[in-house]
Amino acid sequence: MREQLENVIAEVEKVIAGKRKVIEKILTALLAEGHILLDDLPGVGKTTLAVALSRTVGLSFRRVQFTPDVLPSDLMGFSVYNRESGTFVYQPGALIGTNLLLGDEINRASSKTQSALLEAMEERQVTVDGQTCSLASPFLVIATENSVGTAGTQFLPYAQMDRFLVRLSLGYPDYEAQMKMLRDRRERNPMDEVCCVLTREELQELQREVRSVTVKDAILDYVTRLTMASREHEAVEVGISPRGALFMVRMAKAKAFLEGRDYVTGGDVQTVFGDVCAHRVLLKESAEETSVGRVLDELLKKTENPDRHGLFAGMKK
Repeated sequence: MREQLENVIAEVEKVIAGKRKVIEKILTALLAEGHILLDDLPGVGKTTLAVALSRTVGLSFRRVQFTPDVLPSDLMGFSVYNRESGTFVYQPGALIGTNLLLGDEINRASSKTQSALLEAMEERQVTVDGQTCSLASPFLVIATENSVGTAGTQFLPYAQMDRFLVRLSLGYPDYEAQMKMLRDRRERNPMDEVCCVLTREELQELQREVRSVTVKDAILDYVTRLTMASREHEAVEVGISPRGALFMVRMAKAKAFLEGRDYVTGGDVQTVFGDVCAHRVLLKESAEETSVGRVLDELLKKTENPDRHGLFAGMKK
């Protein structure tokens, strides 16, 4: 199993060099069956990463470039009247038959189009003219938004932000990574060399194994205390939602699985805490001298980790 996942990382690194930690986080989110928001600068490789991932794990892939004129029907589909049959015929949208949807610059779409994604992301289905259509399995949304060039953009509603399992950033490559990128692209496109090393069926089997990872009550208690502490913090207006707590457990299970364990530790929760929860916490307007990152660090320091009690001593990987 670990060898298969290492192969996935190696294939993606053919086109995204020097970003192994971020690639591992995205792979963890994929195993946890969650959606990913990439919030970063333009041109750092967000789209390239999504395309490489879809090729590596054998997923059907579609890209939607979000603009103000993209309609909900472009995603969900619409019904067209057929004169010959005298009936309405459903025309599928971009979501239908897609395993991995890349929503480029999602914050450039209208509120109505953004909200059209909510049912698909949460329920893995769309409803058109009263008819419900299930989406392909697995179904994953990787959405991007740029932190600069915000003319014509709008903030994602909190309800939609809460649907994303994690919010991640790639950041600029370091010197060696950028030099490798420039050398590799002098005469060829490295994307042409990305191979499928994990089939869709194998990925689904890994996802089922992740679901079976053991989570003791002590870990659930830890997650609950962290989320409740976020809601009671003096600088916080909106704390971590119950959905955020569920996502934290799912991401921690996938993290443990990646490390070859069939049980979750408090350390797994701490590792995924920031990526899962930073976009779920809203600070009060009066909290000008702090940041979400500082608040989350403070919560981790003040909330007792069950690992300290030797809960997992003697357990094997």
